[in-house]
Parts: sequence; C-alpha cells; structure tokens
Amino acid sequence: MCLRDWRFVVCLFLTLIAVGCKGKPVPPEVQEVELQEQALWRAEAALYTPEEYDQYLSSLREAKDQLIKEKAKLPPLQNYKLAQMAFQDLLRTGKDLLEKVEDQKLRRSEAISNQIASFTKRIDTVKKLSRMINQGRFARSLLIRTELKVREGDLLYRRGDFIEAEKKLKEAIPYLQDVEDLVFSVLDRYRDESLLGKWETWIGETILESKQNGAFAITVTKIDRKLAVYKGGRLFVTFKVGLGPNSLADKLHAGDNATPEGKYRIVKKIPLSQYYKALLLNYPNEEDQKRFVRGRAENIIPPGVGIGGLIEIHGGGMDSITNGCISLENEDLDKFYDLIDVGTTVTIVGSTRRQNDLFFGQNR
Repeated sequence: MCLRDWRFVVCLFLTLIAVGCKGKPVPPEVQEVELQEQALWRAEAALYTPEEYDQYLSSLREAKDQLIKEKAKLPPLQNYKLAQMAFQDLLRTGKDLLEKVEDQKLRRSEAISNQIASFTKRIDTVKKLSRMINQGRFARSLLIRTELKVREGDLLYRRGDFIEAEKKLKEAIPYLQDVEDLVFSVLDRYRDESLLGKWETWIGETILESKQNGAFAITVTKIDRKLAVYKGGRLFVTFKVGLGPNSLADKLHAGDNATPEGKYRIVKKIPLSQYYKALLLNYPNEEDQKRFVRGRAENIIPPGVGIGGLIEIHGGGMDSITNGCISLENEDLDKFYDLIDVGTTVTIVGSTRRQNDLFFGQNR
C-alpha cells in the first residue's frame, strides 16, 4: 500500500473517531417521554390506572432498550427511526393515560364529596334523634367515632389523596350503621301505620272538640318538639318545647324518662312552680293504667316499679331538666297560661305526619 493510501485510511479512521465521540443526537421525543413519565408518577397513575400504567412502563423499557442498542453502534450506522417511533407512540399513550387518570380523579373526587355530604346529613339526623332516646349516650359515642373517621377522610380529600380518603370513609361505615340501627330500632314505632292513624285521630278529635265548644285545646307533637294551642278549632299559636331524654318512647312506668302519649286534661294550674309556672296533667289516666297492668303481666315493666305521675307543661326553658314533662321558655308559657282553664284538653302524640323530615325516608 502506497503512502497516499495510508494517509487516506488514517484520515478516515480519525474522522470516524471524531464523529463517534459526538454521536448522533437522540430524538427529542426521548426527553418528552421522560417528563411525561414523571408527570404520570406525580399523578399517581399506579394507583388510579395500575394496569395501563404497567403496560406504559413495559413499553417504555422496550423503547429505551431500542435506544441503547442504537447508541451502541458506530455513528454512521446509528438509526433512531424505530426508537423515535416507539417514543412517539409512548407520548400518545401517555397523553391518553394522563387524561384517564385525571378523569378517574375527578370521578372519585365527586363520589367522595357526595359521600361526605351523605355522611354529614346522616350524622346530623342521628344526632338530633339520639338526644331523644334512652340510648343517647351510647349512640353519641358511636357518633364521635363516625365523625372522626369522616373528618380524617375529608382532610385527605381536601389534600387530593382520594384513595386514602375512600379508605377512611369506608372505616366510618360500620360505626354509622351501628348507631343508625340503635336509633331507628327505637323509632320503628313511628312507622307503624296503626299507631300513626291513632295519633292522627286523636289530633282530629281534639281540634273538633275545640271547634264545637269554642274552647282552647293543646296538642303536643313529640318528634317535632312542638306545642300548638287551638281556639275554636283554629290554630292560635305554636311553640317549640323541650322534652326528656327518652321522650320519643311512650311512657310505661316511673323513671323511664319518657313523655306519655294520649288525651289528657289539665287538672291544676300552678302559678309558682319549681319551673316557673306549670299546668299539671291527669297522667296516668285510665288508658295509662290499663297499659301499665298489661306491661306488668307481660313482664315488660320491672317488678317494684310504679306507674309514675306529675306530668306537667311547665316553664324553665326548653333546655331545663325534665324527665317526661314538656318544658317551654317562660315568656312562651306566659302567652297562653292565663287563657287556659282547668279541664282543657291536652293531646300528646308522637307524630302527626307519615313522612317526618327528621328520619322518615332514611335508608337503614
């Protein structure tokens, strides 16, 4: 080989080395995919679309392997066309995947928001009702646990951690179901059609009696905590009232903290009472006494327990301590106290509506 040929070979060799050090530039899609993969990781694609994300990562590994193979070749032999196409496919797949993740997040966000609203509504309902039943203290302890779980879930939801938020809300479900079962087991009697019908009849008879004799009459609806005064069959005035800790149950015996249900009469007006002023009712009446005897015979009433008495409509405020009586604010009692005579009818019922706002229609 002549000197001239050797010079050509050496120049070609040096050129190849120089070019090989630099190498051909990789496709721009490679860096775009790296940024996209980071975005998918931050969006928690592994949690929201695990299968699709795993497939994306598998395709990414294959594309990187293709890229590495091409990089390993001498520059003149490098061809990134196939690798570029693979990364372009990844960009399209990743874009669709990001959209799917965001859609999943939006759906979960809406679902969790609705869940929290539903929990809040159910908790508020049970809170109101738990104050009226004997098991109120135990019910409230269950409610506290429920509220803690819901609050934790709400905090996680506000942070955007929807997966953990769902877990916390799921933990609240058994506590809420237990407290609802407890409360609604007491209130099932308010779904009894025969009992609702009897209450409606009592109210109707009381209003008709007031209309016929032109006198005053009083009705008390326990679940609404409402006292209504009628005159001549027309509604005269209404007030909110306070009741005892077991007010939604029908009174069976002394010490059960229940407010009796039935048609009663005012037998005494007490201008100076422990609770401001008071209107004493004729509890127990004949029906109460019959029910007490039946309860004793059926072992519903404990031995040695009496039937009770001293049921009043009195002042002292709606929040005054009462164990079966009906309490009003003093100024409210003053508005009809002087108008009411001994002998006035007082009818006490559980409810006057078949669909009550507090709990009817709730799913159990």
